[in-house]
Amino acid sequence: MKKFTTVIISVMLAAIMMILPSAQVSASAESGGQYISEMKIGVGKKAADAEKSLEGYEMLKDDSGNYVDLNQKAGGGTLSKGERVVYLGYKRTSSRANAITDLAVMSMKGGYSTEDYDALMENTYMKEQIIPFVDSFISTIMEYRENYNSKNSSNKQRAQYLHDALNKLTDDDCDGAGLGDLLLNETKYEMGDDAYNKLSDEEKKKHADILTIVAQSNGQATLMLEKLLTCAADSNENTWLDRMKETTYDDLVDETNLSPSKAKKQLDKLYYDDAEKILDMWDPFKEELEGYDTAIEEFEKEKDKDYSEQEKIIENYDINTATDEQSEEYGKAVAEVEFHLETTANLYADVMCKEYLETIKYNDGTLLDFFKKSKKTVEKDISVLYPLVAALSDGQRAGIDLVTLEDLVMLGVTDENGYKDSGLDEIETVSIYDGVDRGIYAKGGVGLTSDAQRADALAKASEKSSSNKLSILTFASYALTGAAVFAFAATATVKLATKKSISSLIADNSAKILTLQTSLKKATQKAAEFKSGVDIYYDGDLSTNLNIAQLEEYTPTLNKLNTVEESITKMEQELESLTKGDSAKDFAADVNRLSAKSTTCSKLMVGITVVMIILTAISVYLTYNDLVNYYKVDFTPIPRYMIDEKDLIYNNEKNEKIVRKNQLAYYKAILCNRTEKDEMYKTVGDVGDLNGDVGQQWLALYAERNNLNQPILADSFKVVLKDEQVPAGYSTGIHFFGTEAAENLNNTLYVWNSSAPKVYVYYKTEEGSGAEGSSFIIGYIAIAAGAGLLIGAVVTAICMNAAWKRKKKKTV
Repeated sequence: MKKFTTVIISVMLAAIMMILPSAQVSASAESGGQYISEMKIGVGKKAADAEKSLEGYEMLKDDSGNYVDLNQKAGGGTLSKGERVVYLGYKRTSSRANAITDLAVMSMKGGYSTEDYDALMENTYMKEQIIPFVDSFISTIMEYRENYNSKNSSNKQRAQYLHDALNKLTDDDCDGAGLGDLLLNETKYEMGDDAYNKLSDEEKKKHADILTIVAQSNGQATLMLEKLLTCAADSNENTWLDRMKETTYDDLVDETNLSPSKAKKQLDKLYYDDAEKILDMWDPFKEELEGYDTAIEEFEKEKDKDYSEQEKIIENYDINTATDEQSEEYGKAVAEVEFHLETTANLYADVMCKEYLETIKYNDGTLLDFFKKSKKTVEKDISVLYPLVAALSDGQRAGIDLVTLEDLVMLGVTDENGYKDSGLDEIETVSIYDGVDRGIYAKGGVGLTSDAQRADALAKASEKSSSNKLSILTFASYALTGAAVFAFAATATVKLATKKSISSLIADNSAKILTLQTSLKKATQKAAEFKSGVDIYYDGDLSTNLNIAQLEEYTPTLNKLNTVEESITKMEQELESLTKGDSAKDFAADVNRLSAKSTTCSKLMVGITVVMIILTAISVYLTYNDLVNYYKVDFTPIPRYMIDEKDLIYNNEKNEKIVRKNQLAYYKAILCNRTEKDEMYKTVGDVGDLNGDVGQQWLALYAERNNLNQPILADSFKVVLKDEQVPAGYSTGIHFFGTEAAENLNNTLYVWNSSAPKVYVYYKTEEGSGAEGSSFIIGYIAIAAGAGLLIGAVVTAICMNAAWKRKKKKTV
């Protein structure tokens, strides 16, 4: 029997270590297959650069077989960051377990909160769950340390064995040191931040961060750690069963030194809560004790079964290359080996507990009689359990939720021989964080989104004023510059009119003088003619002997001469005025006045020209600055995970629609080829942006793997440009969180160029029901649910050999 016990322990631990890494969703995948296992975004200034970054990936193509640029020249105009080519690559797998089931996008201002998630982790998770648990569990760790260094051989042997078992779990944060060694030293939490921070980096690696371990380790590893430590607790010289059988309720009352009524209140305060936990375990343990005859028979049948074929399937399974059939075969093999190991160990424990308890006298009967009481009987007076609770050590009480009543009994009857030759050396170590992407615990690394947050973000987006490229100040500078141009033009017009007036005035004056001079000349000539006509009639004195005919000829000529001479006199006077008199002075005054006005205009034009140059320079600067600022966006970090609070809808194996209300769906960001040399790396890291880092907002693509949903078919991708009509046979595609309709990846909320073609990426999922009920469930949380059963079987198996020997010894 001892040899069999050793095998059970070894195989049980090996099974736990084996299942943990096998359920991880690997990033690598085989080249063939009908599903999508991995995606990557390739960005480049040129198509060749983007294509090169996706070497080893298939890329989305159009109907003509050409690679599709998802950005489609949406980068903007003058002074923008320029255009980027964005390709989307993917790899295939034939394993549903490794397949992507949904693709969703989130924009920088699309409606999510990392602060809400951080607060959830810090307050609800850490402060309300982890810290209170660790506060109570520290006593368990302290008892483990005490037992490891104890002089009590049984306690020491138990602690040393569990130390070796704990060392199979390693802590990456402490250079891979085993938890068995690490927890022999004070943890960071026990030391306090001040004392811990004074240590060197090397010294810190000797002190585990128990809060981080409990909060972030694989669920299975956490359960195993907590349960093994509970098993290592109790540093008393005798066992809790020895203490229980020697303690009565009256003894507990006497220890209080209070009246019976006050003592009852005190004992209720001390033991009632833990007694209720024991009571919750009562019926399952009672059924195990009552199934003794059946347990012996089933144990003999089960222990000799051959599971070598199942072990071979488990050993050869590779999640990266497994087909659906192989995954199902693997899940079935794991379930069968689990069942065998648990069943064998638990059946043996059932037998041993019953045979041991019936040999121990307790009150008026045996411990077997006590544990076979009905739950209703115990409930009527739960104080009968107070001696049991009081007999447990502080460390055992702290871990009471992690063990069964059968575990406690088996621990109570095991001596040092039960922890020898267990075969631990053959078990490989495994990190407590194996299978856990610790990015979900990074501050600011996880976004929490919901319908309410997205609706609020959409309302704010509709009110945005950032669509104006130029500021009010720039428009004001344009207005001032325009006013200066207008003033310059007006002044120039006035100056031109003044110059025309001067020219016209001079021309008019010159014309008048010239006309007078011409007229004067003609009049003088006429006067000379008339005068010669008159002179023939007298030689100094007018002749009086003119006859009537002569007189008729002389008189008109004389009259004409007089008229012309009068005209000449007037013209000479007028000419004198124009050249030297009052008219000349008035003309000079008018010319001077107009010349002064012209000079003033010239000076104004020079000043206005200077102002125009300055305002133009200011306008150019402000325009440049506005455009630079318009296209310069302060990107916020892109969460590596997005958690969507939504109703989860899927079909079960009967093709019935099932709705799970208010579920959290986890999505992981698709990465890109951005490196530390790139400008945006410090802000957004290597998380991909479908806008190529040149949009109004980043647009991140997230992928979900959910065994309840159908996987995306690799050959179903269809890219549609411009046309908003859904292609025949398609119903969804890359969509925004909160909707199933394919999203325009060139939405004007995200890109600058409003005339850029619309881009839709459609895909199909496999028909049929989800993986609900499948024996192969992906995800460490799902695995953790079964880990308690496995570890419980381990604890039971540890105790088998020693319990048998001890029972025989007591009955002799």
